[in-house]
Amino acid sequence: MQNILLVIDMQNDFIDGALGTKEAVAIVPAVKAKIENFDGTVLFTRDTHETCYMETQEGRNLPVPHCIRGTDGWQIRPELDALRKTEAIDKPTFGSKELGTILTEMNAKDEIGSITLIGLCTDICVISNAMLVKAFLPEVPIIVDSASCAGVTPESHENALKAMQVCQIKVV
Repeated sequence: MQNILLVIDMQNDFIDGALGTKEAVAIVPAVKAKIENFDGTVLFTRDTHETCYMETQEGRNLPVPHCIRGTDGWQIRPELDALRKTEAIDKPTFGSKELGTILTEMNAKDEIGSITLIGLCTDICVISNAMLVKAFLPEVPIIVDSASCAGVTPESHENALKAMQVCQIKVV
């Protein structure tokens, strides 16, 4: 049985770039320690937009260009990227269908005991991927490490954690 750690969108633009926050900066050491000490497989997602971002629905609703493929802001934070052992899963939307498929295939080969999510932003991509993974693998325990996540605001972070708990996602 294997355990999985999902590191969601720990990219420069979300930490201290275009959409960065002091809370995002503050979790970097906790995220690094979690990755270094995790007994299992670690997978990274990477929010990925193209230069036409502002023409997309997301761009119209959040008119701040960010995580544009190939830019510094798109890169995973260097000290975290150095710990990455597999290719990052690029995702053009909040939740990654590809991630759900990959985890389903992994579970078929070797049963997954638990899936833990950490990263950014709690209230957008962490919650979206937690719910997506729950839909793909409803019997696998899904865990969110709240100390290794940050939201757009502290209030929206807490709201997302509460929403996930209602959906039977364990928040620690």
